[in-house]
Amino acid sequence: MNTQNALKDIKVNLKLKLATLWASLMFLYIYVDYFAVYMPGKIEDILTGRVFIFDITQGFLLAALASVTIPALMIFLSVALPAKVNRWANIIIAMVYIPYTLFNLAGEAWMHMVFGAVAEVILLCIITCYAWKWPRTQAPGITDSYNKFSSE
Repeated sequence: MNTQNALKDIKVNLKLKLATLWASLMFLYIYVDYFAVYMPGKIEDILTGRVFIFDITQGFLLAALASVTIPALMIFLSVALPAKVNRWANIIIAMVYIPYTLFNLAGEAWMHMVFGAVAEVILLCIITCYAWKWPRTQAPGITDSYNKFSSE
């Protein structure tokens, strides 16, 4: 094998991986809802003030925006938060969004919605796994004590 032309594998920071996973989730999340508008009868329902079983009210729209805002903010927070808070924020929010994503399949679920939900749940599981396995640093002094005893 010719190592002269080998590609360098660049190690990507965990925070950046988490941010890109949240960004991917957001694209799917938004497009699944966008494509739902193309389903027969959806625009008519929206024009009459209903989405699924919910009346379109200020409260409904606020809740809908909040449900999109949280993962959108996680794109930034995954990069900006300190490790301990970051880890738990990613685990908790991803785990909360799994049942929420599956709830969106209630009622009439077309194939694009099922496909999107499966992809979103997979991304949320990957986020949870990455955050759960967050690399740890060795506490100061432990290595020194170990080296002291191992050399005797």
